[in-house]
Amino acid sequence: MDIRQIRHFLAVAGTLHFGRAADRLGMTQPPLSQSIKSLEQKLGAPLFERTKRSVALTPFGSDFLPYAQKALGRVDALNGVADAILNGQAGRLDLSFVSTADYSVLPSLVHRFRQLYPEVALSLTEATTDMQLAALSDGRSHAGIIIRGHETELSGFEYRTLVKEPLIAAVPESWLTEGRFLDGPLAADAVIASPLIVFPRRAAPMFHDLVTGYYTSHGGTAHVAQHAIQMQTIISLVSAGMGIALVPASLRNLARVGVRYLDLQGEAPELETGLVWRNGETAQTLQNFIEMSQHLTR
Repeated sequence: MDIRQIRHFLAVAGTLHFGRAADRLGMTQPPLSQSIKSLEQKLGAPLFERTKRSVALTPFGSDFLPYAQKALGRVDALNGVADAILNGQAGRLDLSFVSTADYSVLPSLVHRFRQLYPEVALSLTEATTDMQLAALSDGRSHAGIIIRGHETELSGFEYRTLVKEPLIAAVPESWLTEGRFLDGPLAADAVIASPLIVFPRRAAPMFHDLVTGYYTSHGGTAHVAQHAIQMQTIISLVSAGMGIALVPASLRNLARVGVRYLDLQGEAPELETGLVWRNGETAQTLQNFIEMSQHLTR
């Protein structure tokens, strides 16, 4: 079906006069009449009842009219849709994030983006840093919020820092009740003497090295009791009394019965979380997200 035929039908339906409809369309009456006849043949039923003195819609034509108006309206709206996509006001943004970001920068970034670009379809996927980089390399995601890794891991990507925060200790509350820990900043020797729950190195090498580096810098070795790849799981294991965890300070936003968060004595290691995307990524929705994140985290 030719969209021009739909325009012709609507013009005649709006005037109920082939001559006036032809003038409105900037054409002569014979090709307009032929266009309507061709459309009626395609549809399998007449749209108009014609006499020498009048033109009227058939019952079929009356029922078909609102559908034709709606369809043409959508076609006419395509120019605006194209402009919105080119400006990043519409389209899609696929964003992945590490679990730690859920308690720091992610909520504010998502909330602000939804305010500014409500028509953009935003897809969020929680994943470890290594899985995010693989998805970005394969073109399965636009951007990711990751824990900063070594420079070699970011080859072929663009990266911008979103937040830096110190590590704190998540400890079983029962250990404070029992007097195993004092309610205050935790000393390095108490950390070293405690079983540790931590991300596996393959999933978050920078985070893992930052945590174990704290032990090394204080003359000790981490005694890993359990690995877990979800921050919620790590905190649950702490609540169960399996050990302690060194986590970003923003994890204080994750309240859990049986868990206390304590500062570390002295200078604490600092964890960096940032936004990463593939070199050459041109999606305007992503460019808008990058610009928004800069203003927000500033």
